[in-house]
Amino acid sequence: MDGFDRNEWSNPSGIRILVGNSGTGKTYLATALGIAACRQGYRVRFWRVGQFVAELQEAQNEHRLSRLEKQWLRFDLVVLDELGYVSLSRPASELLFRFVAARYERGSLIITTNLEFSEWPQVFGDQKMTAALADRVTHKAHIIEMNGESYRFRETLRRQEALKHHPETP
Repeated sequence: MDGFDRNEWSNPSGIRILVGNSGTGKTYLATALGIAACRQGYRVRFWRVGQFVAELQEAQNEHRLSRLEKQWLRFDLVVLDELGYVSLSRPASELLFRFVAARYERGSLIITTNLEFSEWPQVFGDQKMTAALADRVTHKAHIIEMNGESYRFRETLRRQEALKHHPETP
């Protein structure tokens, strides 16, 4: 995981993309990195993408998007979790693109996603905007693939196996 141990949180090129199957620890790692950055004195904000886009849309509807954009820039690190779990409308995609473009040169960003880059157009609905977004986030990014079996699934199998060998008695 080159780059994570150097605490380059406020480095403008500090983009990390955690890509992988569900249950492989992407959110766990992103959260741990955010906590580590907080302990080092960095300002960190964590959003699930759906929640974040809803906040952006609300701010836009209430004509306070510019104020919210200024708040973004105060954070040294922003974590956007679960990109790709929900498809976005065109206006929502444009707002997310605007945010990523603003963060691109001004602050660190961690994105977690279960989608390969080739699947991003399904989320954003626009091939050109998706290409521009992927171009920005991958340009200086550390991309970490976290594929494998879901740890939640493994735990379930272990519990079931343990119950077979040690059934509970009433």
